[in-house]
Amino acid sequence: MPDALRAGVFVAAVTLLAVFGPLLGLPAGAIALAAGLLLALLTLDAARLGGRGGHLLAESLPGGERRLRRIAIHEAGHVVVAAAENLPVQRVLVGSLACLQAGRAAGGVTEFPLPEHAKMAAEDLRRWSRVLQAGMVAEELIYGSIAGGSDDRALLGRLWGLSGFDVETAQREQRRARREITVLLRDQRHNLESEAERLLRAAPRLGRPAQEPGPDSVVSPAA
Repeated sequence: MPDALRAGVFVAAVTLLAVFGPLLGLPAGAIALAAGLLLALLTLDAARLGGRGGHLLAESLPGGERRLRRIAIHEAGHVVVAAAENLPVQRVLVGSLACLQAGRAAGGVTEFPLPEHAKMAAEDLRRWSRVLQAGMVAEELIYGSIAGGSDDRALLGRLWGLSGFDVETAQREQRRARREITVLLRDQRHNLESEAERLLRAAPRLGRPAQEPGPDSVVSPAA
């Protein structure tokens, strides 16, 4: 949650306490204590958890598995397409807890080896266009909409820009790559969902340690 939104939530909570607290018989001291506790929790969340404390809590609740499964679907899209492209995957993290433990402020991450050169040939860029857009395509295929992928889009734009291609060419090639991986992931939907379930089982949550991913991964042996 952005800082401005967190501040807005805090102000709204304090306002509601101030307005309705007395009507419910809450003493002024209790309202002040609750406001102080909320402020302390927000400060702790920002300082120690990168503002992701709410995500950690949400993922640990009974309904949190639905959120984690969507993240797992996104990351599984990267994994399945990377395997098809023979691009090794270094690490896959699903959930806020896994990312915080790894020092990443995100809900899910798939890590790849960095390209050897900042300026890449068109065919290498097409390959990265397929792999980096795969998470978004996977979400759209399973859920009909896209919730994540802003970092993927930004990175892809930088790769094409650093390689000296104009915006029109980059956008045309990315659209082409998106069509290609849409077909691939439709054909491999079972593989996609199986990989997502494997990642979901391995995702740690508050009160539940990480489990071994299992042997049925589609990640290449080089991962």
